[in-house]
Amino acid sequence: MLQGLSGNLRGGLLMALAAVLFAAEALAIRFMNQRGIPMEVQVFARAAGQLLWVAPLVAHSGLEVFRSARPGLHLLRGTCSLLTWGFYYASFGPLDLATATVLSFTNVMFTTLLAGPVLGERVDRWRWAGTIAGFLGVAVMLRPGTSVSLVGVALAIASATAWCGITLSSRVLARSERNSTIMAWVGLVTTAGVTPFAVMAWVPLGSFDLAFLLGFALFTPAIIWLLTSAYRHGEASALAPFQYLRLVVVAGFGWAIFHEVPDGWTWAGAAVILAGAVVITVAEARRQ
Repeated sequence: MLQGLSGNLRGGLLMALAAVLFAAEALAIRFMNQRGIPMEVQVFARAAGQLLWVAPLVAHSGLEVFRSARPGLHLLRGTCSLLTWGFYYASFGPLDLATATVLSFTNVMFTTLLAGPVLGERVDRWRWAGTIAGFLGVAVMLRPGTSVSLVGVALAIASATAWCGITLSSRVLARSERNSTIMAWVGLVTTAGVTPFAVMAWVPLGSFDLAFLLGFALFTPAIIWLLTSAYRHGEASALAPFQYLRLVVVAGFGWAIFHEVPDGWTWAGAAVILAGAVVITVAEARRQ
């Protein structure tokens, strides 16, 4: 169906679908919170789903898929993934869906701050301008007298910081490692890391909740697959803005289903954060 489309349009459609699945993940988290499913169990389902997606690779190649000259960096990358998911999922408890989603976009600001000292990259004025704008947006959201949960913001910022670790370690690993090896290590490290916490937090669940967790585990890894496929078809600078579509979807469903309506100052801060994130993303895409 996509064969007759241009590369950028094909990639844009895949990126838009990934954004919708990102939004679906956020809605599923809120739904599971209301059902009383512990956050640790939610993260376990996410991690186990990643492992299930790479299981055919392991079955085909055996332990060869884990062969790497940089196991320590794979361990770091997997740990960053686990921390990102844990903090991100936890942030949906005290924050509304739109605010938690907006704050997740600050990961590009932290990546910009560390790209120079960690990777030796030159950070141009556009990326610095976007970073400063993003942090000003956070300051607007956290103005004196705000009703936004500071604990929730701290969790969301912690998730964005850990996400920066994913980005930086992935850039280094991509220079020498196969995608299958990176994915296999992520699935192994995250599942092994979260399992003890999921066991301790476990509560009896009905058949519906177990089935929902299974569905959640199976669809969430598709987000990364869609993102990867989108960038394979289209130019990064053309595709970058599509990822922010998830805020529109999340905010719409948050209002329609959960009756969540952030105040005007929160939306103003969100607009500044998004503007900064778009500037950084487009500048980064053009640099590459």
